[in-house]
Amino acid sequence: MPTRFRFIGRRVVIGLVQLVGLVLAVFFLIRLLPADPAARLVGQNATPEALAAARHTLGLDRPLMIQLADYLGLWGRAGVLEANLGTSWSSGAPVLTEIHQTLPITVELITLSFMGAFLVAFPIGTLCATRPGGVADRGTFVFTLFAGSQPEFWWGVLFIYVFFYLLNAAPPPLGRLDPLSTPPAVVTGFITIDSLLAWNFTALGDGLYHLMLPVATKVFVLSGPMIKMIRQNMVRALSSDYILYAESCGLPPRTIARYALRNALAPALTLIGVLYGYVLGGAVLIETIFSLGGIGQYAVNAVLNFDYPAIEGVVLVITAVSLVVYLVLDVVQVLLDPRVAE
Repeated sequence: MPTRFRFIGRRVVIGLVQLVGLVLAVFFLIRLLPADPAARLVGQNATPEALAAARHTLGLDRPLMIQLADYLGLWGRAGVLEANLGTSWSSGAPVLTEIHQTLPITVELITLSFMGAFLVAFPIGTLCATRPGGVADRGTFVFTLFAGSQPEFWWGVLFIYVFFYLLNAAPPPLGRLDPLSTPPAVVTGFITIDSLLAWNFTALGDGLYHLMLPVATKVFVLSGPMIKMIRQNMVRALSSDYILYAESCGLPPRTIARYALRNALAPALTLIGVLYGYVLGGAVLIETIFSLGGIGQYAVNAVLNFDYPAIEGVVLVITAVSLVVYLVLDVVQVLLDPRVAE
């Protein structure tokens, strides 16, 4: 078996072990919290009989290992092993259905933001690396320091004030589409993709228009660390021995730049993967400011309501998405630098 396939196989196995370990850890840890979900549902002034009935309905009166077996889907019951995340204690709806409605909102926002941030960071970081200490390099350093020193929700509020309130160049922060527009039929949950599938270019334009400010906010914050990473990796690559040897051999500058970029992109992709998982789980502030209703807001509501099935489902899905992103980036890194698989 080629080395790269063995490398990818190891990454898949490690990811599955991490996923199982995290699911078990979350299951036990949330049940150690000093909170009673049954009291949350029936009220603090409920009688002991009502509280006991609520605990029995939620299954909290059974032994912990029996609850784990039910959650996993052992003993003939539908559970995680059969892609059943249970029913939300707050809404009564299947957790998987609610996550299917909210996760695409956040993934679409984060993916477009990372694409925009990379398109901004790649040329700027490369330019700064080719002229270290120049005007562009110093200006970029000030920008990255300034953009990263303020929380993203502050930038979101500021962008709303400037571009919507003062300039009237952006839509109000009232969701993914205009309230009067006709949304496309839900296929994937992504406004952009569903609009293209339905050939509804009006909804596509309206969706991109309403994503403009939240994406711009994320791009403004994310581009800073990405520019610094690309710049540092390019400087290191351009000063390496193989680049000096290529220059002494008289290779064209374009060829030398391609060699340097190939080795400088691998660490930058690692940073992108780490940031993607971090931002995916922490996008709640931007979702709240722009009224998007993504997975972040759903997770916060689940925690506030002590909704164990919803909490466990959110952690499981976000972890799975993050691991898939890491796996894809590992594959890209192997393609860029086969030495990684050795």
